[in-house]
Amino acid sequence: MTRMLLVRHGQSEWNAQGRWQGRADPPLSGLGRRQARHAAARLGRVDAIVASPLRRAFDTAGIMAEQLGVGPVIPDADLVERDAGEWSGLTRAEIEARWPGWIEAGRRPKGYENDDSVIERVTRALERIERRHRGAEVVIVCHGGIIYALEGYHGDPAGRIPNLGARWVTHHGGHLELGDRLLLASEDELTVPSVL
Repeated sequence: MTRMLLVRHGQSEWNAQGRWQGRADPPLSGLGRRQARHAAARLGRVDAIVASPLRRAFDTAGIMAEQLGVGPVIPDADLVERDAGEWSGLTRAEIEARWPGWIEAGRRPKGYENDDSVIERVTRALERIERRHRGAEVVIVCHGGIIYALEGYHGDPAGRIPNLGARWVTHHGGHLELGDRLLLASEDELTVPSVL
């Protein structure tokens, strides 16, 4: 049994501007860096930290690893955010102007990665992590879209997750069990839940 805490990265510069990111690679904002430092203080002992190689996640993980004295951070490309296709870099207002009603209707543009694709690669990543760190407690710094897809697949869509929001997952070797959500940022560090 391996316990994994999937953590959404700290606020990025594009989160602060309300831009959909997908696989774009904007850096953390100053708030995002503070969130990562404070989040590490809320974690107990962990055995390893794995992260998406996108800067906003990998830098969040690096800050946490330094604070906790754990490392190095292990990058895993299967943990990158879902591709937002033609919406990458756009604000919700810009999307609504060009694709009226699409967000609310659940429609997505060309190039947007579907849930099946996300689940396939995230499952591979979690299986690798479980084999490598069997019996350990592992922090996985990733993205909102990853957590949402995993929750939806397991029948527990819990709604928007803020930066430094997290979800426990227990890997039992053959199956995953979703645990509780928690918040690693303090109340004064919270921002309105932002887009991918």
